[in-house]
Amino acid sequence: MTNAEIIDLICEDLKKVANARHNTLGVPSFKTNMRWLGVSAPQLKKAVANWIAILHDLTITRWIDLAIALSQTGIFECQLFAYELVWKNKKILKALNKEQVLALGNNLDNWASIDSYCTMIAGWHWREGTLSDQQILTWLNSEDRWMRRVAVVCTVPLNLRSKGGTGDAERTLMICERVIDDRDDMVVKALSWALRELSKSDKPAAIQFMNQHWDRLHGRIRREVTSKLETGRKNN
Repeated sequence: MTNAEIIDLICEDLKKVANARHNTLGVPSFKTNMRWLGVSAPQLKKAVANWIAILHDLTITRWIDLAIALSQTGIFECQLFAYELVWKNKKILKALNKEQVLALGNNLDNWASIDSYCTMIAGWHWREGTLSDQQILTWLNSEDRWMRRVAVVCTVPLNLRSKGGTGDAERTLMICERVIDDRDDMVVKALSWALRELSKSDKPAAIQFMNQHWDRLHGRIRREVTSKLETGRKNN
């Protein structure tokens, strides 16, 4: 089968498990220009596992080509399907080159897609050296709010154990320091997340950053990160 034929079959499977009520509402809980089918996260992950089994004999090159094609269909669930597929098969993940990593992130216009892309693919490849610091800084300097969020969320896998992170205060804070004054809501929330994850791997570094920049930090960040440092929870 061609990639187009496989994608058609995947879409058919996804439509079968789409939530009828969500389809009636017609919109997800966030804004995106992509088509939205209304598939829940558990159902999506189940479909990914099924298709990994079905296509078990594909070469790594075919898997990568399929993942990129899925990410560029303009369908939200297909994009997330691609990211889950890559994350679940570490051979695919490790085989990606810089151009392929960037191609998988060509159509990012919402926080859900960005957070999956960054924690499963882009941030992982930054940590492993496929993406350079300069690439992250290029995103950070973008006028596009979504690309700035990408840069900040890419720090999360540096520190998040479930994504293989062991802690990297230097690179995390290099990015955090550059968005202290950014008041876009998507960036503010990402910065809070980045600092909360850092607090798990290097609490003293997170405390020092908060103390040093307290007056400039958005109120949400002060509240959420302080709560995390004091109680271990995002909110009291």
